[in-house]
Amino acid sequence: MMLQQSILNLFEKSVTAGFTFSDTDKSSIQQVITDLDSGKIRVCEKQADGLWITHEWIKKAILLYFKISTNQSIDLSPDINFFDKVPVKKWNGSEGVRVVPLAIARHGSFIESGAILMPSYINIGAYVGSGSMVDTWATVGSCAQVGKNVHLSGGVGLGGVLEPVQAQPVIIEDDCFIGSRCIVVEGVHLESGVVLGAGVTLTASTKIIDVTSKEPKIYKGRVPKNSVVIPGFETKQYPAGAYGVPAALIIGERKESTNKKTSLNEALRDLNLSV
Repeated sequence: MMLQQSILNLFEKSVTAGFTFSDTDKSSIQQVITDLDSGKIRVCEKQADGLWITHEWIKKAILLYFKISTNQSIDLSPDINFFDKVPVKKWNGSEGVRVVPLAIARHGSFIESGAILMPSYINIGAYVGSGSMVDTWATVGSCAQVGKNVHLSGGVGLGGVLEPVQAQPVIIEDDCFIGSRCIVVEGVHLESGVVLGAGVTLTASTKIIDVTSKEPKIYKGRVPKNSVVIPGFETKQYPAGAYGVPAALIIGERKESTNKKTSLNEALRDLNLSV
């Protein structure tokens, strides 16, 4: 609690003209990033009542970390180097994470033991749970939360939501399957077991339309548990005529009774989806 209050005080002071950070200030900020990196704390987490809470003070600490850091050379090998404020994670096997060459995770992100990183990018503040795979060229943006046993297929983009600090980040709960080239941004929340077919784009304003009943049911910013979703369109009338606006269609539901990984594939096959 003392660390939290220190960060909140520093954030207010940091906007004052001429303010400089003391060594103690810097140590407090760096402690938050270290705790994020180790998984001791996380930007957003699920409460006992099932609701997710976003810790604004941790986001503020990340923003302060950028202020106190300077660009420096980051050498991964004689042929691979970067020039940035935030170092990247280095791996020795003790973490229990399989890291394929060219997978990059920034310091201040957390990758739980049992996860697999194909050549991909994990930004600061992000969380990836055990048993999850971040597939080739997938991106997990700043503060995005990825649960256990999630598959992010090739080219998936989870948007970062560092600012505004009060905004909820992208949340992908346990056992979700995200198909190739899907985009999930602006704090969209996928409840557990969701399947997104290839190419689904979800923003905060995207209409997510459940078409499994006689009357459509519309969601925004949240996909209900075990939903199977494909790209779709909604026709809207404009002065120049009727045009299709991108939407997402809930066309079915995964069965709880079947094996998680098997049901992912079965759901896609049964509903004629490609991933």
